[in-house]
Amino acid sequence: MTSANGDSLLGIVLDSWDRNNRILVNLLRALPQGGLDARVMAGSPSVAEMFTHIHYVRLVFLSEDAPEFATELPSREWANEGNPDRIAEELDRSAKAVRDAVEVCIQRGQEMKLHYDHPLLYLQHMIWHEGYHHGQMKLALKMTGRPLDDQKIGRLTWGIWMDKARGA
Repeated sequence: MTSANGDSLLGIVLDSWDRNNRILVNLLRALPQGGLDARVMAGSPSVAEMFTHIHYVRLVFLSEDAPEFATELPSREWANEGNPDRIAEELDRSAKAVRDAVEVCIQRGQEMKLHYDHPLLYLQHMIWHEGYHHGQMKLALKMTGRPLDDQKIGRLTWGIWMDKARGA
């Protein structure tokens, strides 16, 4: 199946994954001062910990479901990384690993090993999981008096999904 402009369905799905990662990195880059330390309440994960958890979850499921594409797992799942550049690098690294695995598995007709009936279900789970944490991060920022401006963050998040020019 192809779109009106000739893109394959697989290409469109992989583009949605790329956009999903761009949205997370854009959110990370838009954080106000102290935003990585924000948490909804005592005992909840900080924004930094949620970003590192997302990276970890991508890679742990990859190691279980497509081990031939596995990369090194971080030593901790909920790391309190204070360097946004490091977090962005890790998100980009894990996004590429997931993308490559899903693309090759679909092209080969290869099933996932443990959790999913199809590689697209893995990708959809990751997008859903990351959207869930995206909302938690924005709530943590609001709860700590650091809300993001809806106009600014909307262009960097929802705008990426809806941009017909490929989220450029």
